[in-house]
Amino acid sequence: MIRYLIDTNLLLYPLDRRHPYKREKAGALLRILARKGNAALSIQVLGEFASVVLRKLDPPLPAEKVRQQVELLAEAFPVLALFYPVVLEALRGVERYRLSYFDAQLWALARLRGIPVILSEDFSPGSEIEGVRFVDPLEPDFDLDRL
Repeated sequence: MIRYLIDTNLLLYPLDRRHPYKREKAGALLRILARKGNAALSIQVLGEFASVVLRKLDPPLPAEKVRQQVELLAEAFPVLALFYPVVLEALRGVERYRLSYFDAQLWALARLRGIPVILSEDFSPGSEIEGVRFVDPLEPDFDLDRL
């Protein structure tokens, strides 16, 4: 059963040398989740990951390396496709909860697929919207053994 949906920032930190603490903790998090088999990625998150590491990572990765990273992530985690109702639900999330569109799309996918937790540092930790809880696993007091 998929319990967690992983946000883009948690995929980026293991490649980002500017934040050693987050790099180490995010890397450990991804290894634990891959081993347990209880987390997934959305196709949106893989696209955002590719876009950021091609343009904003210092230094940016070449396209071939990005492709390899995306393939490794897709081998480690199920990749969930987006579908029409997700777009409509995301728009409801934007309107009702004032989420940014892409945050709302991640929330909508989790809600419609019955995934109870989004792992991200972009939301208010511990908040919940319609049965989907937001957890920041990079918080210093977050125990990775709880996953």
